[in-house]
Formats: sequence, C-alpha cells, structure tokens
Amino acid sequence: MVNTISFKKKPHTNGDAPSHRNGKSKWSFLFSLTDLKSIKQNKEGMGWSYLVFCLKDDVVLPALHFHQGDSKLLIDSLEKYVVLCESPQDKRTLLVNCQNKSLSQSFENLLDEPAYGIIQKIKKDPYTATMVGFSKVTNYIFDSLRGSDPSAHQRPPSEMADLLSDAIPGLKINQQEEPGFEVITRIDLGERPVVQRREPVSLEEWTKNIDSEGRILNVDNMKQMIFRGGLSHVLRKQAWKFLLGYFPWDSTKEERTQLQKQKTDEYFRMKLQWKSVSEEQEKRNSRLRDYRSLIGYVQGMSDLLSPLLYVMENEVDAFWCFASYMDQMHQNFEEQMQGMKTQLIQLSTLLRLLDSGFCSYLESQDSGYLYFCFRWLLIRFKREFSFLDILRLWEVMWTELPCKNFHLLLCCAILESEKQQIMEKHYGFNEILKHINELSMKIDVEDVLCKAEAISLQMVKCKELPQAVCEILGLQDSEVTTPDSDNGEDENVGMTSCPTSAFQSNSLPVLAASGARDDNPAELSMSPNVSRVTPA
Repeated sequence: MVNTISFKKKPHTNGDAPSHRNGKSKWSFLFSLTDLKSIKQNKEGMGWSYLVFCLKDDVVLPALHFHQGDSKLLIDSLEKYVVLCESPQDKRTLLVNCQNKSLSQSFENLLDEPAYGIIQKIKKDPYTATMVGFSKVTNYIFDSLRGSDPSAHQRPPSEMADLLSDAIPGLKINQQEEPGFEVITRIDLGERPVVQRREPVSLEEWTKNIDSEGRILNVDNMKQMIFRGGLSHVLRKQAWKFLLGYFPWDSTKEERTQLQKQKTDEYFRMKLQWKSVSEEQEKRNSRLRDYRSLIGYVQGMSDLLSPLLYVMENEVDAFWCFASYMDQMHQNFEEQMQGMKTQLIQLSTLLRLLDSGFCSYLESQDSGYLYFCFRWLLIRFKREFSFLDILRLWEVMWTELPCKNFHLLLCCAILESEKQQIMEKHYGFNEILKHINELSMKIDVEDVLCKAEAISLQMVKCKELPQAVCEILGLQDSEVTTPDSDNGEDENVGMTSCPTSAFQSNSLPVLAASGARDDNPAELSMSPNVSRVTPA
C-alpha cells in the first residue's frame, strides 16, 4: 500500500529543540562506491544487524545499525553497482570489486521485480507502473553521469534521521522523514475476537485441584484459570510460589516443606557470610569487590520487591520469590540496558503491525522510539496501576499465557486506548510524554487485560503474520497458518463490555471483566525454590 505521509512536526516547547536540527547529522557520511574496499557484517544471531564499510585507504566508517529490519536489502541494492564476494578468511566480510552497471542493467533488474509482478501492476494501473519504472531508469542514468559530486548526493537536513542521544545510552532508532510517498506493507489481521474474563480463582477451586499428597492436579487448567481471572488474595501467598518457580508444580506437600527448610537454612547462611565480611577483607579481595558491585541495588528493584514482601509477609520467602522474579527481569537492570532496548524495538514492531498510521504520527513528533513506555517495561507497570491491581496484573503475566512477551501486548492495549486523544489533539513530543505519565493510577486493569488478550488471539489467527512478530510472541508456524483452529469457549462469569478497538479501520467489540476481588489477606502455608541474589 502506498500512503502519503502528511504529518508535520510540532515545534519543540521549552526551548529544547535538538541542536543538530538545522545542520547535518554528526553521524552521516558519504563516499563513492569506487572507494569501497570491503563490508563487514554482524555475526548471525548476535543482536541487531549492522554493516561496517572499509574504504581503500583503510578508513573505517561508523557502523550502520539496522534496528527494525535486516541489512540484506541494502546489500542487495549495492549489488546493482558492485560485485560482492565472500572473503576466504572471514565469512562475515564481503570483498568489493566495483563495476559500473548503471547503463547495462536490463529493465527487469531496474524495476527490481519479477516479470509477473510487473505485468500485474501494469494491468491494474498502467500509468503509475510505467512512470515508476521509467523514474528508476532516469535515476540510474543520472547517477552514472553526475559522478560523485558530494553536493548532488547529500540529503537536505530536513530529511536527516533524528537521533535522541539522551534517551537510553546506545538506543538510536532512526526515523526518516521522507516527503511524498512512504511504502507500507499492511497485513489484514482479521476481526478481533470477543474475549471474556472470569472471577478470581477461589480457595475452593484451588483445593479441588490438589490431590491427597498435595500435588496440583491439572497445572495447565489452573494456569488458564489464573490467567482468566487472577487469584483471590487468600491464595496468593501460596500460589505465587508456584507461579514464580519457587515451588515445582508437581511437588508434594512434604517435598515443599523440605524445600522450604532447605531454602531457609541457605538464606540465613548466605546472609551471615555476607555480613561477616569486613571492609579490610573486601579491600584485599578484588573478586569480592567485583561481586558486590555486580549484585548491588539498582533503582526500580524496590518496586519489584514491595508486592512480594506484602504478599509473603516473610523475609525468606520474599527473598527467594524476588530472586526468581529477577531471573526474568535482570536484563532490564544491566548496565548497557540491552534488555530495555530490545523490548522497545519489539514493541515498535508490534505497534506498527497493529497501526502503522499511529506509528507514523508518533515518529512525526519525535516519539517513534516509544521512550514514554520505558517505565512500563522497566518495572512491569508497577507505577501505572494501584497496588491491588498490580497484584492482579503480575499474577496473570506470571502464567506466561497466552503467548511470550504478553507485557508488550499490554503496552499496545494501553496505547490503543490513548491513540484517539493523542492524534485528535495533535499532541507533540512533550504533550505525549506528559499525557502518558499522567495515566498513572487511571488505567483499568481488567480492561487492559481484556484488550491485550484479544490482540494476541487476533494475531494468532492471522495467516500472514510476519516472522519477526512470530518470534516476538513465541508463536509456532502451525499456530499462525491454521487460523481456524479454535479451542472452544471458556466458561466464564462476571462479564462486561470493553470499548471498541481504536486500531485502524477495525471496529470490533471486545469484552472486559469486572470480577469482584477478595482483598482480605489470610495466611496459608508456603515454601521455596530458586536462585541467585544475595540477601540484604
């Protein structure tokens, strides 16, 4: 689909316009292909794709990182002008043998499409297809004649990619501002299904699913019930230990008692050892100093710990549950913040699939990197919902249903609800950030859970889901290519209607839950099982 992008950037307020706006980006560079000696690629499967260009005078240019796609398309384009071959010494390095192919390319190569695709386009719109083809021919010939005049090749400042250097160290998601047309491949996700939620799992339901030795009988069914409605508060002290991996789901009551005793002894032994190290010993032991610095407190960890302490009411159990939770969350707190960068890019990929128009608007307001979602991801919405709502939200996410990275779909659901106001009121960068921050404590948790699940079901049923999205959500090919495979309807109670979807041209009903909560804490038996983190 070809779509005209007409969004205009609002001027930055508070006098905070980026200093490079009126000039050439410090990261831009220009060189003639006749000077190119080799291209080095990233190791397959290791982080973002990137290319490093090495010139014949041994000048190495800054790496080009491809945050939202593959570098293969650029390589394919370069091969129209130069011959690239793999280096015998290093498979990641492509050696260059430059040739001027501009005037010798066939029309089929110039049009960059197989013959049948060209014919179909000419049948549908002969004028556009022909003019697009000839414009490519004109560009190839003009490029070959004008040589390597830098002024002819340099893009105007208004088209340079804006980089927000102070957002996250190392996070630079380029946002090109191209006048005229932007080519967007839009996938029809189909109708968004109706979703229902149920009441929280009661003590009676939990007890019915435990055998005489204390094992959980039907783990998958129990997880489904927790995902659909959460837990009554009286169950959390016990059930959270299973959800966080502290107790194995198939353990007996006796095994859990032994495990809890073992973990209690281990906790106090570690705590004693940790407190017994003197400052003098630490100075003499460099490895100990390094260890202390590696496991130190990072801002945000207390947000993750406080609900666990509240529910467990026990230092030892809270510690081991926190250790297990940090196994899932530790990448968010690493110095290079690679986990946060990856999540923001994955969120951008999902949001663009759901609503490319909204993404284009955000990019036009310097917000395409979705930095305003940073706090949501860092501490799993801890400061966006009320304390009791966070207990509900986290236990639902801990079931790891209905797909991988469900928290990213929760972000999409929240942004869907705010899209209309952001676009209709023409919010700029500062207004968007302010609006999202002010959502704190105003979001309905059941409504968001309902919408996020509906989005996941909609994607699973899509026949043409991009591979990148399948990987983000952990969907198998079989799940994507068989949209008719429906497992039937759940027996649910306490239903109310959700607002209609705001995503592109789909006006589909969704149901949200308004299940009653049992918020009266009660003590139940408990125990442990998990890993590394040192007690305070």
